[in-house]
Amino acid sequence: MRIFITGAAGFIGSNLADHLLTVGHTVIGYDKLITGRMEFIDSALRNSNFKLIQADLLDFDTLREAMTGAEMVFHLAANADVRHGPEHTRLDMEQNTIATYNVLEAMRLNNVPAIAFSSTGSVYGEAAVIPTPETAPFPIQTSLYGASKLAAEGLISAFSEAFGIRALIFRFVSILGPRYSHGHVFDFLKQLRSHPESLHILGNGKQRKSYLHVSDCVSAIMTAVERAPDRVSIYNLGTDEYCEVNDSVGWICQTIGVNPQRTYSGGDRGWIGDNPFIFLDCSAIRSLGWKPRYSIREGIVSTIEYLQANPWLLDSRDDH
Repeated sequence: MRIFITGAAGFIGSNLADHLLTVGHTVIGYDKLITGRMEFIDSALRNSNFKLIQADLLDFDTLREAMTGAEMVFHLAANADVRHGPEHTRLDMEQNTIATYNVLEAMRLNNVPAIAFSSTGSVYGEAAVIPTPETAPFPIQTSLYGASKLAAEGLISAFSEAFGIRALIFRFVSILGPRYSHGHVFDFLKQLRSHPESLHILGNGKQRKSYLHVSDCVSAIMTAVERAPDRVSIYNLGTDEYCEVNDSVGWICQTIGVNPQRTYSGGDRGWIGDNPFIFLDCSAIRSLGWKPRYSIREGIVSTIEYLQANPWLLDSRDDH
């Protein structure tokens, strides 16, 4: 197939691109290279079946032309910085919601029949049902990021109804593993490289979170592409476990051999929109025959090993 990937030079997108190329697909990558990295697509660029188009999803004419001939879209490009949404209120709307509309409209004009979309477990807000199934009642949204992704989900299902597009919507927990460049493991490791004797933690450290290794994420996506029975299918992606932030800190410190003094900002959440308990019911994707290979602890260790082997990535981002 001829596959179109938005965010192809990003963390998940580049791992997905590598997989699709390995199994013989042609991949058109579309990325404006703000958070995406050319280093992440080194191997893809050496493959004659891969082409990168450096452009913004808000540039509709370029997007429409780039998508010509595509048989499926994997829409992974997004602003994923939940913490700073209140400081830049247009960013989530433009990069997540409007960008998704542009992708869908370009699909309609190019007669592309299918889309796979990276949504988020944040759409559940502070869920009343734990573990949270795809059918859980929706609470009031607690982050601009989650709200923008939920709006994008609505656009996708509406386009599917109107134009017969097959849609796969994936609500992720946080993803870990090779090419990870944003999140708590990155932030803690960067802190500990600068001052291994101390570590500052947002919140009280008792926030409960779930994580998924990127290779398990890609395999879940591909399982659904091959086996999902409905025209619009929504799947939670995660492991059947969660950990406290303090647990993760302990695994990080053990792996790199430090024992810092921990300080906390206090409260049961790290920032506005931070959900203190995220644990998704993933029985729907498991019913298709998928299961993760990595535990959360193994995913964290894998991430640390990658970042230690690629210190340029830790040095390339400013602290937030």
